[in-house]
Amino acid sequence: MEDGQKRFVLGVSGASGACYALRLLGLLLSGGHEVHLVVTEYGRRLLAEEAGIDALSCERLCPGVAACDGVLVVHSNKDVGAVIASGSFLHSGMIVLPCSSASLGAMATGSGSNLLCRAAAVTLKERRPLIVCHREMPLSLIDIRNMETLALAGATLCSPNPGFYLGPARVEDLVDFVVGKVLDLLHVPHELATRWDGSSGLSMRRT
Repeated sequence: MEDGQKRFVLGVSGASGACYALRLLGLLLSGGHEVHLVVTEYGRRLLAEEAGIDALSCERLCPGVAACDGVLVVHSNKDVGAVIASGSFLHSGMIVLPCSSASLGAMATGSGSNLLCRAAAVTLKERRPLIVCHREMPLSLIDIRNMETLALAGATLCSPNPGFYLGPARVEDLVDFVVGKVLDLLHVPHELATRWDGSSGLSMRRT
């Protein structure tokens, strides 16, 4: 990889929020980064039902990115022997977006029954950034305790809760707010409107 380019792992599970995953994937690839994608069975159903995506290809996942400026590697969730399941596979962080309660619980128990959870467990043990974007509500005590377990293990819980102080005018603005927060946690530069400038007004409102 060239200077400035990084490698990330992106996991997609079956909670609503395909738009978040697709926007993040598109921005990472357009920035020239390498993304290793793993999608659960219900994640595939999510992409089909919310985005009409029936194949995990660059053309279907991010049609606005010219021939994948970065590198997209798609892994089967059943392949627990894939490269991202190894601690020797170096990357700059793993994101699970969206994260279902089922995947949250499996990661909290250290389950290695599928590749997404195995890759998350390896990310934690190697002390690399693991960003978990749980997208279900309301929360049960089980969810809360699973979040606590992951947080204590070193994960960052980044619930996709958009801010309204920038005066969003479109659904896309709300998506970008969340994705921008994830990019900040990954230390990836971006130009999305996500930051409060300290003024008393909504100075970044779009027209």
